[in-house]
Amino acid sequence: MPAPTTPDRTDNRQRRAASEEVVKHRAEVARWKAIVANYQQPHAGRATWQLVTTLGSYLAVWFLIYLTLDVSWWLTVPLALLAGGLLVRVFIIFHDCGHGSFFASRFANDFWGCVTGLLTFTPYYHWRGEHAIHHGATGDLERRGVGDIWTMTVQEYIESSRWKRFSYRLARNPFVLFVLAPVVLFLIVQRFPRKGATKVERHSVWWMNFAALVFVATMSLVFGLVPFILLQLFVMMVAGSAGVWLFYLQHQFEDVYWERSENWDYAAAALQGSSFFKLPRILQWFSGNIGFHHIHHLSPRIPNYNLERCHHSDPMFQEVKPMTLFGSIKSLGLRLWDESSKKLVGWRHVRQVRKAVRDAARSAASNGTANGVAPTAVADQTPGDK
Repeated sequence: MPAPTTPDRTDNRQRRAASEEVVKHRAEVARWKAIVANYQQPHAGRATWQLVTTLGSYLAVWFLIYLTLDVSWWLTVPLALLAGGLLVRVFIIFHDCGHGSFFASRFANDFWGCVTGLLTFTPYYHWRGEHAIHHGATGDLERRGVGDIWTMTVQEYIESSRWKRFSYRLARNPFVLFVLAPVVLFLIVQRFPRKGATKVERHSVWWMNFAALVFVATMSLVFGLVPFILLQLFVMMVAGSAGVWLFYLQHQFEDVYWERSENWDYAAAALQGSSFFKLPRILQWFSGNIGFHHIHHLSPRIPNYNLERCHHSDPMFQEVKPMTLFGSIKSLGLRLWDESSKKLVGWRHVRQVRKAVRDAARSAASNGTANGVAPTAVADQTPGDK
């Protein structure tokens, strides 16, 4: 008959298992770091070609817009739509410059980051600092709120005030999120520095505001004030809506990764908390390969023109389930993070949870175990299903 396991032996086995798990995790981290290191080196030729073709195309389309103003708005509007698509690609260059990955030269990244920032009305240094926070906190429930889309847990939503629940539902409304919010973000919110911004970041905002005024005034002399404002708003709305849509899908899908800080893991947050959005080739071009977002979050130092090659370099990266354009529509119905099932869920799930809570409270009250709280009082304390 085997001797009973003593507490000391059990503790030793647990420590040994934990130690083996740590060693295994470190080996895995070292492995993926070695792989991505091969794709982190900027390529001057690819970067220059992308910069010239993107900015050249964007400026050429604006020139065609100018030529068609006196001909027909039926020609102008499709061109403005195209300009909006190109502005998404301009923003990706801006984004890579902010990560210091587009060029090898820091000066080149900062210079072209400021230039492309002017075209997107985004203060380069301020955005760079905010975006760095996003990368360091993605998937961490206790570090939400900077550079991300407002996401509450089911429990937080249930316990919130009626006004906060209304605000949250409004913020997650597709029209507000993908049409109004992008315009407000790029044209209003980014005109002011965030709380805690550094001196350089604050100055970046003020200089961008000044440069934007000069830019708008100059372009208005060429196009006319009203036509240019209307066209620029339309282009920004197209680009902003597409950009927010992409960003939403990169971190808002059913099996996304969220953990409390003590259990948070960087690689898991990248490979499980960021999607692989498999787009048609033309849309992949306009979006600057940002659909390979799991790779980007694993290593922000990889320039966009190397993301696809890195993705195909190892089966580990291809284990990430791709999201298709059609399949992405499902994510629109997801609203809250459910910590029990570890999934993003919709409003229907919340109603089911709250109904179960009320039913349990009524049952407890009817059995005399509700501590003197009437079922109706319990129901009143629970926010409405609206």
